[in-house]
Amino acid sequence: MGHIIKWLIYLLIIGTIALVAYAYLGPYFGADFSPPQTEVRQPVTLDAD
Repeated sequence: MGHIIKWLIYLLIIGTIALVAYAYLGPYFGADFSPPQTEVRQPVTLDAD
């Protein structure tokens, strides 16, 4: 049972390192993580009475 937990911890550490590496190196290989930027205009009616 201890071996399984040890391997799961190793897998978690390797997965975390891979995720961080992908987040930093992804834009160099064509992955674009930026959200689409669009301007949104909406009329607002102010009732100051």
